[in-house]
Formats: sequence, C-alpha cells, structure tokens
Amino acid sequence: MRFDEINFSLQVRWENPFPDLVDVEQRFPRQRVEDIEGGVRAEMEKLQGTDLAGKRIAIAVGSRGIAGIAEVVRAVVAVLKSRGAEPFIVPAMGSHGNAVAEGQIEVLEALGVSEAAMGAPIRSSMEVVQIATLGNDVPIYFDRIASESDGVVVCARVKPHTDFRGVWESGLYKMLAIGLAKHRGAVELHSRGFENFHSLVPAAARVVLDKMPILFGMAIVENAYHEVMLLEGVQPRDFEARDKALLTIAKDNIARILVPKMDILVVDELGKDVSGSGMDPNVTGRCGTPGVDFGVAPIQNVVVRDLTEATHGNACGIGLADITTRRCAEKIDFAKTYTNLITATVLPPAKLPIVLNDDRQAIMIAVMTCNNVTPETVRLVRIKNTNELTRIQVSPAVLPDIAGREGLVVMGDPKPMAFDEAGQLL
Repeated sequence: MRFDEINFSLQVRWENPFPDLVDVEQRFPRQRVEDIEGGVRAEMEKLQGTDLAGKRIAIAVGSRGIAGIAEVVRAVVAVLKSRGAEPFIVPAMGSHGNAVAEGQIEVLEALGVSEAAMGAPIRSSMEVVQIATLGNDVPIYFDRIASESDGVVVCARVKPHTDFRGVWESGLYKMLAIGLAKHRGAVELHSRGFENFHSLVPAAARVVLDKMPILFGMAIVENAYHEVMLLEGVQPRDFEARDKALLTIAKDNIARILVPKMDILVVDELGKDVSGSGMDPNVTGRCGTPGVDFGVAPIQNVVVRDLTEATHGNACGIGLADITTRRCAEKIDFAKTYTNLITATVLPPAKLPIVLNDDRQAIMIAVMTCNNVTPETVRLVRIKNTNELTRIQVSPAVLPDIAGREGLVVMGDPKPMAFDEAGQLL
C-alpha cells in the first residue's frame, strides 16, 4: 500500500526537539554451546537402543528465527541417517507462511532449513487428522504427514511466550499442541483465548504424547545474545518436567533493556523473525492480550521505524507501536499480517499506528506528545530490535538512572541525532 505525503500544521514547542544520544553497552551472562553438532550428537545418545533402521522419522521444525536452528536440524538428520532411519522435515508453525504449504516451505528456507542444506526432504501440507477431543468441544489436530510417520522428533526453542504466562509457554508442549496442529488446530485453540492457554496447551500436548509416535524432543534455550546456550534431548516421558524447567532457565537469560524507566522507545525494525509478536513484550511491556504483566515500566511512546527484510511484510505487532513511518507502512503485507493475527484471535497488533513521513518527523512527534518532558529531560532509548540489545542508545536524561548499574557501560559522549536528506535517522 502506498501512502501519500502527509502534510499537517504543527506548532513545535522547542527550537530543537531532538535529544542527544549516547551509546551504551548492555552486558549479559554468555554461556553458550560452542559445538552445536557435537551437542546434538551427545544428546541423541540418549536414544541408544532404539531401533530406527528403515523407520520414517518426521522432524518438526518451527518458524521463528531460532539460534542455530539449521545446524541443529542438520545434525539431527545426520544422526538419524547414521542409525538407518529415513528422516524428513515437516513445518510445525500453525498459520505462518500465509497458512499454505508452499509458504511454510519458504519460511523454513529463509531460516536456512532447505532440502539441499539439510540433506532431507521437506514434506509440507496443511492437512491434519483429528486425534481426539479435549473435554467436550476442543478438537485436537495433528499434521497428517507426521501422524503417518514411524516417529516424530520435535525441534523447539523454549522461551517466554509473548501473549500469555504459564508453567509451560513456548517450547516442546506448545509445538505439539499448536505448531503440529497446523492452521486448523491453531485456529481451534486460539479461539479459546490466550487467557486459557496456561491450561489448554499442556492438556492438548498430553493428548498428542499419548496418541502420536513422539520419538524425542531437541530443546533449544538461547542466551541474551541470541546464541544457543543449552541443548537438551528430551524423552517423551520427560516433556512435562523438562519443558517447565527449561522455561525457567530461558526466562533468567533473555535479553532485556536494563534502563529502569523510558518515556520513548525507538525501535529500528520489527519482524516475525525477531519475535512472534514482532516486538518482544518481555522487552517493550506491550502485547495484544490485555492484563499480562511483563515486568516492564510503562512507556509513553513507542516508535517503529521499519520492518526487517526477513519478515517478508508480516507486520504482526505494528499495532503495539504508537508511531511509525511511511517507509515501514508501505512494506506491510496485510494478507500475511491478518492471517497470523486472525488465527491468534488477537486483532490490536494488526492496527496501524500514526503514520508519519520519515524518522525525523516520527521522533519529533514522539517527543512532542510525551507528557511532562522536554528534549532535555526525556528518557529516550533506541534499539535495533528486541533481539539485539547488547548495544543501545540513550538520551542524556537516562544517564543518572543507569549510573553504577551492573551490566550497563556508557561507551562515549552524547552526540546530536543525525538525519539524512530523506529524514532517516543515521
């Protein structure tokens, strides 16, 4: 969609409405797996004694920008082949890829999970089978192709979810309940509301474990630098306990903005490759589900400057911003965005915020519409995206708040914001 230039009268309160910015480094614990292939092989030793010769094994792979996912899947394929199995890959991503088989293959390929690179075929279909009914009225679906295999391997990142809180959030259980349920199953569970996910997801996953040939899980936990910090092969009988325990580890190691208070957050890019919500509410405090507390102090204005290239126009989460730019809005693929959020039954993240001509105007309006601040007192933080938080920029008013705080190092002196001729922030 093209936007005409937006012209309106504006009374600017200050001669220079832009605060200076200074680079700040955020330092987090950095445990990581140095040898991903070796780590996968070591974890798969737990399967010794299982006869896999000639068995058709489906490897379920999700849609997020998971650290090391291509290396993990390639190693799983190699080990299964060495044991005589015939592995293949199935997309486990609910409605993503515009809820079509070809689109889900494209999502996997964008993550580096292609047939050539993995050494295994990708079998993508939106067809499902109903394997049970939960309670009186919740049908439980499962990928048809995976259901016809001799075993299913679940490759899943365990992390805090972006729309609900529970003992089990994103991880092994959620991939069983929703990812492998494809679009139809995802619609069914989401229609019950995120407020019920804390009980619905584990209940559905237990049914899948009981009915389907789940061989094992390969759980991935990331550190704050978006690196693999932990790999764990999980037997089906241990999914419940380990998915819960690994979530606690993941929550302790996610990246956050360590600044205690922000008036304005400027986000350079939003995307599904960054977070399921486009911007991780564990960082921004904002999500499409009312009443979920992410432990982040309220921010007056959030500015989103652009979309990531890898999101392919999916602007899920743009509605959680207050202001964006024409450049960003014109890249939105509304079909992909709407498919994703209608499936989730959460519509606010698809709404357009105020659209302004360029970064310069967007940031100016963000400052002007903040209450009880001036350019000298506004606490402004700029980040690349909610995944990459090791280097941020802050306005001078933030410096007293972070003086002496562990994990924050000021990397220079404040400098004026610089814009190019098109009004883009440099």
